[in-house]
Amino acid sequence: MQRVDLFSHIIDNLSDGVYFVDLDRRLHLWNKGAEAITGFSAEEMIGKTCAETLLQHVAEDGCPICTTGCPLFSTIMDGQQRKARVLVRHKDGHRIPVLVNIFPVIEDNKIIGAVEIFTQDSPTVYEDDVIAHLSRAAMHDTLTSLPNRRYLESFLEYRLSEFKRFEKPFAVLFADIDNFSKFNNEYGHDAGDAVLKNITASIKKSMRNIDLVGRWGGEEFLGIYLITDPDDAAIIAEKFRSLVNTTVIEHADTSLNVTVSVGITVAQTGDDIDSMVERADTLMYESKTSGKNKVTAG
Repeated sequence: MQRVDLFSHIIDNLSDGVYFVDLDRRLHLWNKGAEAITGFSAEEMIGKTCAETLLQHVAEDGCPICTTGCPLFSTIMDGQQRKARVLVRHKDGHRIPVLVNIFPVIEDNKIIGAVEIFTQDSPTVYEDDVIAHLSRAAMHDTLTSLPNRRYLESFLEYRLSEFKRFEKPFAVLFADIDNFSKFNNEYGHDAGDAVLKNITASIKKSMRNIDLVGRWGGEEFLGIYLITDPDDAAIIAEKFRSLVNTTVIEHADTSLNVTVSVGITVAQTGDDIDSMVERADTLMYESKTSGKNKVTAG
């Protein structure tokens, strides 16, 4: 028996789950142990990226980790072995706790992917709707149901990691509703909440699934957008400004709307979370001080 065939035979008959992903986190191996633990067959998994599968790893507190703090992605980035306890989704819908051991695969002194070995931690199972509730509570704003600051920071860190390793360009948008305190004082906080909810509805209907827009705090929004050209940033920001400006609520037989000042910036070499958010915030302030209801890109 050839050595490669022998290794494949051994891996395929382990009781632990084993899978291999390349640099794009696309699965190229899914052994019988993984099938037994999760219920998903190799045919259903191989060829898909982690994000395209239904495993949807979450931490024990319900926070999703596939795009926010993924240990598999981190190992691909820095080559460090990692161990963690996570919950994976079984094909039948319930959640099962597993212990994962992740290590890089290196060829010719270059990382070409990573292997994850996972073992069922206990016979306990968790209903998927409970996990979904925990996830939403931990990572979403209670009023608007948009991603909250914690989620946004994690996703921004993920996009920065991609940018540093794969040079995938993206932009960060920072928006602040103009004169929102005055609006609340004049029409009441219920009207202010209604405006935020309607803006949220407009955002959700117009947002691509590869981007993320959330509530940074108060009347502030932050957006993270993949782009193909730096000039795309100003176009994205102008669409956001126009979207808010044309969103209305009905209040005491009157149609009300608000405007928003926007700043948007493109990721640069050496950026971190603080530098990108601060730069976008500064650009937003330029829009504020030069007349409001404007976009400033830089």
